[in-house]
Formats: sequence, C-alpha cells, structure tokens
Amino acid sequence: MTNEVLATKKLKNEILVRLVKAFMSDNFAENVRLIPYEMRPKGSDVPFRCCIYKERAILRSRAIAGLGFAMEEDDEKTLLSDFANRALERKKPEEYPLTVLQNACKGCPSSKVFVTELCQSCVAKPCLSACKFGAIEHVNGRSKIDVAKCKKCGLCMSACPYRAIVKTIVPCEEACPVNAISKGEDGLAHIDHDKCISCGKCVSACPFGATHAKSQIIDVLKNIKAGKKVIAMFAPALVGHLPCDASQIKEAFKKIGFSEVYEVAQGADVTAKTEAKDFQERLDQGAAFMTTSCCAAYNELVKKHMPELKPYVSEAKTPLYYTAEIVKKEHPDAITVFISPCFAKRREVLDNDKINYILNFEELGAILIALGIQIDTCEKQDFAYKSSKEARDFAVSGGVARSVLAAWRGKPDAIVPAIINGVNKTTLRDLKVYAKTGKCPLGNLVEVMCCEGGCVGGNAGLSTIKAATKKVGEYANSSYSLKDEH
Repeated sequence: MTNEVLATKKLKNEILVRLVKAFMSDNFAENVRLIPYEMRPKGSDVPFRCCIYKERAILRSRAIAGLGFAMEEDDEKTLLSDFANRALERKKPEEYPLTVLQNACKGCPSSKVFVTELCQSCVAKPCLSACKFGAIEHVNGRSKIDVAKCKKCGLCMSACPYRAIVKTIVPCEEACPVNAISKGEDGLAHIDHDKCISCGKCVSACPFGATHAKSQIIDVLKNIKAGKKVIAMFAPALVGHLPCDASQIKEAFKKIGFSEVYEVAQGADVTAKTEAKDFQERLDQGAAFMTTSCCAAYNELVKKHMPELKPYVSEAKTPLYYTAEIVKKEHPDAITVFISPCFAKRREVLDNDKINYILNFEELGAILIALGIQIDTCEKQDFAYKSSKEARDFAVSGGVARSVLAAWRGKPDAIVPAIINGVNKTTLRDLKVYAKTGKCPLGNLVEVMCCEGGCVGGNAGLSTIKAATKKVGEYANSSYSLKDEH
C-alpha cells in the first residue's frame, strides 16, 4: 500500500471518528458542520491541496460520504449539518455502495502508450513487428505510436530491448477489473454502477482517495442509541485485524451497544458442507469443474459480466447468508449488522432482507477509538457456537477449498483444488476461457477470491495480510476440524 493511500485512509478514519463523537454529543448536526474547520483551522498548514478552502471542501465531501450519501448528487449548497439531519431521518441505506468525490479527483491524464527519448532506432525494429494493429511507424529515425490505432496491449513494450516504450496509467481505471470506472466528459472519474461489482479496488488504488464507500455508521449507531436489539455478525478475518485475543471481541461489541455477537464462521460451516454436497452431485453428473460462491464481488462479476460461468458456480449461499438466516430465526425482531473486511459485501447486504446494515473493519475501528474502548482489556467471552477450524480459515486464500475438502465424504483424490488468489484483468480472461471451454486445467474445485490473500486482504483491513493471516491461522487451529465429524 502506497504512502498516499495510507494518508487518505488516515483522513477517512479521522473523519469517521469525528462523526461518531459528533453523534454521541448533544448537538450532532452542528458538530458535524464544524468537522472541516476543526480539521483545518484558520492559519493551519495545507498538507495536500492548493489552499485551505480546497482542503475544507474535500473534507466536507468525505464527511458526506461518511454520513452515507453519494457525492454525485451534491449541489454544494446543502449544509453539512443538513446532511447530518438527513442521515438521522434515513430509513435505509442508499442503493449504490461506492461514490466519487469529484472535488478530490485529480482528473489524471488519460492512459496511453508512448515512445520515450530512450528509443535507439534499432535496425530490427522489434516494436513494429510486435504490434498487431499497425499502430507503430518509424518517423525521422524514431518509433512513433498512433494513439488512435493503439490498443494498449503492451506487446511493443515487451519487445523493445531498451524498455524505451512505456505506458502511463490512471490508477483507478487500471485497478478496476471490469472497466466500471472511467473519465466522464468533465475529465473526472465516474462509476458505471451497471458494471461495478463493488470490489473496491478503485478505492484502494486512488492516491487522492477520490473513490469512497458510503458509510452506514450513523444508521447502525442510531439504532443502538434507540435501544433496539442490534446484533453484530463478524467475518472470520476480523480476528486478524484487531489487537486483542479473539475471545475479547464479543465484550468489545457489547460495550459499543450490540445486544449479541455471532461469528460468521458459523455460517461458513454450513457453506462448506453445502458446497461439498453440491460438488459431489456435479461430479456424478459429469461436470468438469465447480467454482466456490462465498466471495460477493465474484458473484457480482458472474452476474454482470460472465453469465456463461453461472452454471459452474456452486449453488451454496455465502457464510453471511446462512449466519443471517440463523440470527433471524433466533431473534426475528433484531437489527442485524455485518462486520466486513471489504466493500463488496455492501452489495450483498443491500440485496438480503435478513441483513439490515454493514460496517467494515475501518468503521468498527473508528467506533472503538471514538468511544475510548480498549479492546485488549475487554473481558474474555466464548461464543455460543464453536465454529470449526476450516470455517474460521475461510478468511485466508485457499481456506474455502480446504473447508470443502474437510467436509468431503467422497474419494479423497476426487477433488483437485485450483486457487484464484485475487481477481484482476488476467484472471478474468482465464475465467472466461474456463467458461467457454467447460474445462479448468488447474483443477476441478476452483476457489475464487477477489482480494489477494483472501478476506484477510480485504480493502478495509486494519493490519497487513501477513500478520492477519498468521493470527487467523492460530485462531482457526484452536478449534475442531470438520474431518472430526466423519
């Protein structure tokens, strides 16, 4: 993660903390209005932008997104305090999870491939022969690229022995695996929500923090403050991102005001067993392969961009789906909140009437800081349901496949796992080939996780992938194995 991205994450965190403190104060709307001015008071340094007024304007935009609203619809006349009051009156979250802060967008130059001064005018001219589109010509002893013909495939870059041909990129566009973000007529980034799979890669990639998730932090807190039964369901990856023992998590949520806490690993046990059964049925029918179905971004990818892959996706629901089903059965009147490592789950939550709200790890961390909860001093408490080792290991790349293997009741060598550790433009091409040919040369149980490292590598994480993976692994190993149920 770059220093620029870390800086914007720090800004977002500070605003979220201030929003929570404002909510807990006697004058929420007024204290929200003051956030940009308190963060950049008169006479203070201007660390990022041209002037203090630009800084305040962008901080205002970040606060609006933190309150849960889309910046695309902001008329710049509405007071921040009015947005705060609207957040209190809101009955349900807005439709699309991501928004673009137009005033924070740099309007980066368009991506292009061009020849630098390093061109040596080779006799062989390998760049010319490498280009399949006739986009390169030799002019005045130098190679030159016709931008209108160039497809930005990069073959000329690879062919040049001097690496004299380079490609400039727009970080958010380069990161998006489905080309859902691009420049509008105003030169600024715009999200095509019909294409967007809510993976959040653009959020992590933008050095200016212009792409932003619309938070539901106020929606959750106002239900808790109203005295309603609010139940937290946390992803297994959370254990790797908090500075405490896993047994202290429950008490921390109780201090925030949650009535009860469930591990989503409980639902992961159901997913593992269901996928194992589904896989057996597909093998019996002669299917060449099956992909897992727990990643929300992958499910959106198939739905919006690769419907031809749908027949190969497991019919099993996500761990969150099954956990919410359990919670609603035991507490039908409860407000349910999922604690997520990524942005993609926001889309799944919006589509599931058994889940009311979602907070990511960053938002949870902001609440803990704002309320002064020292999580490492919380009382240790056990969860009512003891999840399996494999269910807790879902958070790590390869963990879903391992869980299916553990729940498998057929011949041990019948399953050949294939792990797709992170969705990008390259893995998308591979998946399309698998769907077209009906074969996966890597294996017959294909685990697809949008984030590298698995859920522990989610873009709302609070720790490094390496550290989180280790901690989740240690926690998982403290539990029983699905193999023990054989």
